[in-house]
Amino acid sequence: MGLSQALSSALAGVNTTQQSLSVIAGNVANANTPGYVTESLEQVETANVGQPGTGVDVTGVNRDLNTLLQNQLWTETSGDSYADTASQLYQQLQQIYGTPGSSTSFDAIYNNFTSAVQALSSNPSSQSQQSAVIGAAQELTQNLNGMTSTIQQLRTQAEQGIADDVQSANSLLQQIAQINGQLQNTPANTSAGAELADQLGEDVTQLTQLMNVNVVQNSGNQISVFTGTGQQLVAGSQASTLSFDNAGTLSATSLWSANPSEDGVGTITLTSPGGATTDLIAAGAIQSGQIGAYVQMRDDILPQAQNQLDELANQMSQALSNETTSGTAVSSGAQSGYSIDTSSLLPGNTMQLTYTNSAGSQQTVTIVSLGAGGTLPQNSSTATNQEVGVNFSASMTSVVAQLNAALGTNLQFSNPSGTVLQVLNNGSGVTVNSLSETSTVTSLESGNAQLPLFTDGGEPITGAITAGGSQTTGLAGTIEVNPALVASPSDLVDYSATTAAGDPTRPNFILNQLTNASLTYSPSTGIGTTQSPYSGTLTDYMSQIVSQQSQAANAATNLQQGQDTVLSALQQSFNSQSGVNIDTQMSDLIALQNAYGANARVMTTIEQLMSTLLQVGT
Repeated sequence: MGLSQALSSALAGVNTTQQSLSVIAGNVANANTPGYVTESLEQVETANVGQPGTGVDVTGVNRDLNTLLQNQLWTETSGDSYADTASQLYQQLQQIYGTPGSSTSFDAIYNNFTSAVQALSSNPSSQSQQSAVIGAAQELTQNLNGMTSTIQQLRTQAEQGIADDVQSANSLLQQIAQINGQLQNTPANTSAGAELADQLGEDVTQLTQLMNVNVVQNSGNQISVFTGTGQQLVAGSQASTLSFDNAGTLSATSLWSANPSEDGVGTITLTSPGGATTDLIAAGAIQSGQIGAYVQMRDDILPQAQNQLDELANQMSQALSNETTSGTAVSSGAQSGYSIDTSSLLPGNTMQLTYTNSAGSQQTVTIVSLGAGGTLPQNSSTATNQEVGVNFSASMTSVVAQLNAALGTNLQFSNPSGTVLQVLNNGSGVTVNSLSETSTVTSLESGNAQLPLFTDGGEPITGAITAGGSQTTGLAGTIEVNPALVASPSDLVDYSATTAAGDPTRPNFILNQLTNASLTYSPSTGIGTTQSPYSGTLTDYMSQIVSQQSQAANAATNLQQGQDTVLSALQQSFNSQSGVNIDTQMSDLIALQNAYGANARVMTTIEQLMSTLLQVGT
């Protein structure tokens, strides 16, 4: 190798070392910069024809990125953000039930009410005990009202959270598309290209905190971004637009529906660059990230918590006000069955009918009195338990026609007179076993132990279903002690104008219904199933509510802790492979300093040799 070639190699080494030192300086300076990936020089050995390797040349900048780990990190970031948000909302929800054992807990307030009733049953004529029952009942209804208010505040908080996050996600999608456009004209192996790729990765990381996405790497360091169900969010330099129609303050009746005309909350709409729109919530496109947690809490978890309280308010009210009357056995020729007067049925009240079909299977039919425009919820019937909705406000001719249309295969309905409904077996092998009706007592002095202790804004609580929905929805927020009873506490005892002083009949009835009566609760509460509805006392049901919510909150906390651990471990692994390791950078710096010194010594030696040669030549 000649001196000129040696000098050229040394100069190339010095230049390469200087550029490497600059890269290390950049790595160290950006050690704590979010999204920064360690850079290194892309080097190739240079050689002259017929000569051994004579130097090194820099062809670009490499990002030491593990793309597999990065994709896993994005997935777990969405999961961790979901878990954090859900856990925070669950912890706030837990507060409405109070600390178990405290005097302000949900069950303690209910127990105060039943204790006051028990004291009244021991001393019915005591005016102070009567007033104590009214006060304890008011405390209970106010607690239910407050719990409802808090649940709806949390739903409103989630609604606003979705609105804020959609706005942030929209900005990030625009930024990603813009960087894609810049990368199209910027070589990936340049410092500028690496910087843009770092920013692109950080924007995607922030996006995954908000929602779960799928990222596809394209040529030229560009990416395409899709929702979890395949809707394209970013394609090249074009981004779709997200919008959210914030419904503002939510109430118990503000529920999500795939039918836009029935939807009471905001939905997320994706508009593609071409103008096509997609309802991302209806499509189930967002299942994770902060938005996913907000959507699930707003539309599923919190409404179910509200539903549980509403069912408690409904069952408690009707347990005290509902009276069941048995039908009268009748026959007509070879047919037999029962008849009953339906004049006392209110919307929401029910009739119970059992019969044995020709196959020997006993069938139970619940006939629900519907309000104007009301329809029963879907999937409300099973193989042996059927629900039929009937509008009893129409003529009896219409009632009979509705029932025969629904049950005429086995049964025959008729109206022998007035408001009397008759049902007979229709065909051989069918037996009508029983018929009864459960109606709501609306008078405080009806002559029955039953009483409307609670009302819904002054209206009887019957669970009526109308075109506007079920009365039960949001009932825990509107239930109150009957104003007429507040004005006349003695009616807690006086069930008729001739009730004897100190008669414990009504107080004993109230106490028994509140503490001992076994009631059956709607499967829509998440407690029990359609095939096996939960049955138990009001106290049992209340315990189920608190227990289920506590278990769900603990599960959310465990999920959060698990996701934090997974994300932390994955982040450490990613940092060790793609992040800046100061120790490694310092080690590389020392090696570069040695290389720089070696090249410098070569140059110094060549300079001395050249000087000597020149002196010899002269």
